[in-house]
Amino acid sequence: MSSIVRIPQGDDTMKVELTVKEMMALAGIKFNNNHGVEVSAKKKLHEALDSHYQLEEKPVN
Repeated sequence: MSSIVRIPQGDDTMKVELTVKEMMALAGIKFNNNHGVEVSAKKKLHEALDSHYQLEEKPVN
């Protein structure tokens, strides 16, 4: 069974500022002594998505 995911304005463009090392980490280059580079890059992407879509936090009951 396959499902279709629809993302509103999914073809819009966004700008995210990354360092060269962060971009390399997202491209698959491993930094064995510094895993924080990839973590930092992914965090920036998630923050950009959150701010772009202004995701609302649902209260936990």
